[in-house]
Amino acid sequence: MKIGIIGCGAIGSDVAIAIDKIEEIEKIYLYDIDEDKARSLCKKVKKAEFKKVEDFLEDVDIVFEAASQQAVVEYGEKVLKAGKDLIIMTIGALFDDDLREKLARIARENKCKIYLPSGAACGIDGVKAASMAKLDYVTLVTTKPPEAFGKKYDKRTVIFEGNAREAVKKFPRNINVSACLSLAGIGFDRTTVKIIADPVVTRNSHKILAHGEFGRLRAEIENMPNPNNPGSSYMASLSAIATIKKILDPIQIGI
Repeated sequence: MKIGIIGCGAIGSDVAIAIDKIEEIEKIYLYDIDEDKARSLCKKVKKAEFKKVEDFLEDVDIVFEAASQQAVVEYGEKVLKAGKDLIIMTIGALFDDDLREKLARIARENKCKIYLPSGAACGIDGVKAASMAKLDYVTLVTTKPPEAFGKKYDKRTVIFEGNAREAVKKFPRNINVSACLSLAGIGFDRTTVKIIADPVVTRNSHKILAHGEFGRLRAEIENMPNPNNPGSSYMASLSAIATIKKILDPIQIGI
């Protein structure tokens, strides 16, 4: 398999370095809007080569996005029209209903898949299964150190409370997990999100609460921040790597 990676930040770098060791991965193409960042990563990844998306697209089997909402808008359609599978890490881009529906339509027409890793949260599979029956409510409570938001807070502060659609708009780099949760469950408008900045905590935590005909679900995880980006949890990178391994694996675990 040949894979193209868009975005060579913390997650893109973690993924590139990890899949470089996977035997089934034959070639890795790296692209970042900051060309120096991509070329620097190439030096750490044996199978890697720097190429622009338009140049590697025909040669790859799958494209992994870990850049920005704008990157999803700019490249998502091109990737799918080329008949390539697409893994999206910046799931928040899909709060745009028109974009999401367009990408899904193009994927169907070209017989390819869009994969959305569960990212830094646990319990996504449970919510998705629960949504097959009546699901009354889904709530996400995210707590991170203030530096994750690039601001200083002297005490525990609720910096956002509302639905997932607004959360993704206001915090496009910090709350992608809410987008994945919304798509797995009851949608962006009905999923409730609370974001807390707490100077006492050293880890990023996500708590999911859900209630419906299935019963009640409570899932909570405390993640180590990615050492290269405090706004991102290391679990997000691991989830991305696991998604790629799942695509390669003949035995499929989970939903």
